[in-house]
Amino acid sequence: MAFTLSIGDSAIDFKLLGTDGSYYSLEHFDNAKGLVVFFTCNHCPYVMGSNEVTRDTAEKYAQHGIKFVAINANSVNTYSEDSYGHMVEIMKEKNFPWVYLRDESQDVARVYGALRTPHFYVFNVDRRLIYTGRGVDSPKDVSKMTMNNLERALSEFVAGEPVSIPLTNPMGCNVKWDGKDPHWMPVEACDLVV
Repeated sequence: MAFTLSIGDSAIDFKLLGTDGSYYSLEHFDNAKGLVVFFTCNHCPYVMGSNEVTRDTAEKYAQHGIKFVAINANSVNTYSEDSYGHMVEIMKEKNFPWVYLRDESQDVARVYGALRTPHFYVFNVDRRLIYTGRGVDSPKDVSKMTMNNLERALSEFVAGEPVSIPLTNPMGCNVKWDGKDPHWMPVEACDLVV
């Protein structure tokens, strides 16, 4: 079995606390024509470098019924900056156009197979996975970006076309698993695309 979700797999439900104090699960997004679930955090330079591009993509595709859900599963024992309190502060400061959820147990990151921050999963109206991987090809420095894979996937999806490149390698810091070295990754979590 692959470490991360495979194309065609169903979205896995969750119940996670958002920065607004409410709990969210998949049913809260039932009216979305497409759903982007992405694993992110507060401190990663790849996240911070590409957040505004992700914002632009989320705002652009909101009119097409696409909703974004961000999940932070990083261990606070590894990076205290990834705490729920810091998540709340960031959302107040940045006002991102997505809900920002805390996966304290890391169970959701584990079942989705999140590899890095950021790592994107795009689901269609039936909540089947149609794209997973990176957002852009230079998330740490978007001035060097030549491809926005996430936007291309969404553009093809809303046009009713199949996603031409449904699988890319996520680019960013690895997820910080509790009790593990900050650079540890599961043995089976190799690159998605060889």
